[in-house]
Amino acid sequence: MAASLRASSSLRSRFLSSSSGCSPWRLLLSSPVHSDASHQTETLAFDEIQLSPEKPPTATAFVLHGLLGSGRNWRSFSRALVSELHNRSPSDEWRMVLVDLRNHGRSAGIKGFGPPHSISTAAKDLADLVKARGWPWPDVVLGHSMGGKVALDFAESCSRGVYGDSADLPKQLWVLDSVPGQVETDNSDGEVEWVLQTLASLPSSLPSRKWVVDHMLSLGFSKSLSEWIGSNLKKDNDHVTWAFDLQAAIDMFSSYRERDYWALLEHPPKDLEIAIVQAESSDRWVPDDVQRLKALAKRESKPDVGKVSLHVLPNSGHWVHVDNPKGLLEIMVPNFLSAVQN
Repeated sequence: MAASLRASSSLRSRFLSSSSGCSPWRLLLSSPVHSDASHQTETLAFDEIQLSPEKPPTATAFVLHGLLGSGRNWRSFSRALVSELHNRSPSDEWRMVLVDLRNHGRSAGIKGFGPPHSISTAAKDLADLVKARGWPWPDVVLGHSMGGKVALDFAESCSRGVYGDSADLPKQLWVLDSVPGQVETDNSDGEVEWVLQTLASLPSSLPSRKWVVDHMLSLGFSKSLSEWIGSNLKKDNDHVTWAFDLQAAIDMFSSYRERDYWALLEHPPKDLEIAIVQAESSDRWVPDDVQRLKALAKRESKPDVGKVSLHVLPNSGHWVHVDNPKGLLEIMVPNFLSAVQN
């Protein structure tokens, strides 16, 4: 039991989401829309956060959550980021687009996101969203954990012309506590798998949120983690079901572990900066990967090659925007400003 409790505490750092409180900023909730393609399909669900939504934005950042999360996990941090950016540079009107990736959040209820459920298809969904809405391509893409690899795939595909000639490469990627290479089984403690296996062992239709929370507690999960798991349920007549597509999320986790983006970091496209944030107390990193990133960050800059930077976030575990949001803002804000000023 003690081992289970310790494991559940660590799991909380991976999956626990922050609650969104009241805010003076206006949150623009958007419903899925239809594209004008020959086979009409719905796009991803998303929220928009902008300090003055009546003004046209001068820059846009996409914010991508991690496994089993949703865009709402990042509302509080995104509000703070928009506010701080405005304080530093009032002439810039930043817009944050908080995306629910396929099979997660409100996007889990949208038909049309068929297999394969992978990092690459999740990245293509972003391109489809931009095209369907008629938006400018994002200046910055920020991704946490699994979302970090989606961001890397999005930039790589833009640079290779996968999304067509109209696609513009982002100026910056922010990859937050996400290892860019393959996640080897020997380097994993298996806790994420344990969460997924636990959820998969439950029936698809469940008696109530309280029943789920009590069941998770009985397995040794912490109260906070059990309640967070319970918050990912939706009403289904007299029962409740998961708000995410669990099997598809498992497929995405497998893709996350398998995909390797070291080649992109070794040869980043011109005018792209890839900023990696390593949480100081995160258990995701092995020394060889950290040393490799340090070497890439120290390379002499060349006019025809992009840039890689490495930032260590102190006093933080994997859930960076919850553990040390102030420190994360201090790292990110000056670099966000440089993205639109260069």
